[in-house]
Amino acid sequence: MKLDILAIGAHPDDVELSCSGTIAKEIDKEKKVGILDLTRGELGTRGTPEIRDQEAKKAAQILGVSIRENLGFRDGFFMNDEKHQRAIITMLRKYKPEIVLCNAIDDRHIDHGKGSKLVSDSCFLSGLRKIETTYNGELQEAWRPKHVYHYIQWKTIEPDFVVDISNYIDKKIESVEAYESQFYDANSKEPSTPISSKNFLDSIKYRAADLGRIINVKHAEGFTVERYVAVDSIFDLI
Repeated sequence: MKLDILAIGAHPDDVELSCSGTIAKEIDKEKKVGILDLTRGELGTRGTPEIRDQEAKKAAQILGVSIRENLGFRDGFFMNDEKHQRAIITMLRKYKPEIVLCNAIDDRHIDHGKGSKLVSDSCFLSGLRKIETTYNGELQEAWRPKHVYHYIQWKTIEPDFVVDISNYIDKKIESVEAYESQFYDANSKEPSTPISSKNFLDSIKYRAADLGRIINVKHAEGFTVERYVAVDSIFDLI
């Protein structure tokens, strides 16, 4: 299956928290979108990997993505090396996305910055035909996505462009709340974490509202780029 967009996150819920409004919007435009999680989030303070697996499946159903896979890298300890790059290259060549969305280039969690660079490097290497990979016993063709965009996470980073998600904020919140083990629950007996507070859950909406305010819409998501954003006409800008 060829995808238009492959959204990649170091942990299950990275994509939902950061760019689920954007991918829900593109799915409504009949684009094929997939999610690739690098780890199962097994070092998370709350919940278990098995619970996260089920929550990720539920979130994928809410968003309506075409596929969701997990590479099973070690949470906290994966590296930007040939072994991990080849695993991602295999997925890139399998799904041939035009656009890849990936972790913030710098963030509070060390896996986010690591994941960002790992995915970005893998996208470049995937286009080199002398790097051979196989899938189901067949040699894969080289494939390089046209664009790699980095979504914004914990840290407030100035975006290079923003996407109007005003009509998709509710679906974004619904997909995040699929991760019941991770986020605010007044009745939970689990230890508190920086992302389990009510303020953090509320911040998903008010941060989107603030980005929306700046571009004169209700809600938006921001991204950074690796090269100039190009438009065919200045009228392409809203």
